[in-house]
Amino acid sequence: MASQDWLEKDFYQVLGVSKDASEAEIKKTYRSLARKFHPDSNPNDPSAEARFKEISEAYSVLSDSQQRAEYDQIRAMQAGRPRFTAGGGQGGGFDDVFGGMFGGAPRGGQSADFGDLFSGLFGASQGGYPGYREPTKGRDVISRVTLELPTALKGTEVSLEGPGGKKITARVPAGVKDGQKVRLSGKGHPSPDGGKPGDVIITVGVPKHQIFGRDGDNLRIEVPITFGEATLGATIEVPTIEGEVVKVKVPAGTPSGKVLRVKGHGVRGGAALGDLLVELRVAVPAHLSKIAQGHLEKLMSALPKENPREDLLKRAGV
Repeated sequence: MASQDWLEKDFYQVLGVSKDASEAEIKKTYRSLARKFHPDSNPNDPSAEARFKEISEAYSVLSDSQQRAEYDQIRAMQAGRPRFTAGGGQGGGFDDVFGGMFGGAPRGGQSADFGDLFSGLFGASQGGYPGYREPTKGRDVISRVTLELPTALKGTEVSLEGPGGKKITARVPAGVKDGQKVRLSGKGHPSPDGGKPGDVIITVGVPKHQIFGRDGDNLRIEVPITFGEATLGATIEVPTIEGEVVKVKVPAGTPSGKVLRVKGHGVRGGAALGDLLVELRVAVPAHLSKIAQGHLEKLMSALPKENPREDLLKRAGV
């Protein structure tokens, strides 16, 4: 801002406050006017932008106690005096007033460059809007909730305490993953200087389930089957995350580790519609009676003489 403007502009009038207004009153008034006339709130409105610049100029001076004191002194000296120009008179001009104060003023009919004088004394404003200080965003509220896997897959509402003890309710979407964040814009702490309020950021924790595991949008479960079921085939019952039971057909000759897919019983949320992946594990009996052992030995002797490790050994070069 050119310093001679301090002689021509009434910054108190620009803000609409009295000359003895407190710092708090000036700050409060500025916040209100800045919000009203900010270019972001008045797109393509040159008059609002011009008003915003005037407000920012006035606040940049009046919000700084040192600059405000200097501004008041300059205005007090100028009040009630006629405006003078140097040259042609016998002294007593405006140049002489400041020449006596600061050690000489230009002569010979030239006007004094008070812009340079005051810029050197008080400094010039920086930035596109002189004196404008970008309002700061309020602090975020950081929170964490823990949901069991079935609840996380269905989605739910959680409540937490916000600024000032205010209760805040947040919707956690269906299918939320462990570590995923839910953000509530503008629900955090208020800005200290008229800016946007902070956000509420909730981190969701989903502990490992004792039966089901997550694989992208699918769920996994390990299901034991007997040697007979794996060999001859069978229809078995498999639990789902919804608390239901589905029937799954196990083909004859199924090896341990075979994965069967049950459509539509995985993660459901938004566009996700996952499946249930059933990993079969052949359960070998740990104890056999003498009669059972005898029957098994007869069965093994009747089976083809095959070595299931033959191909493995060949590929290993043994």
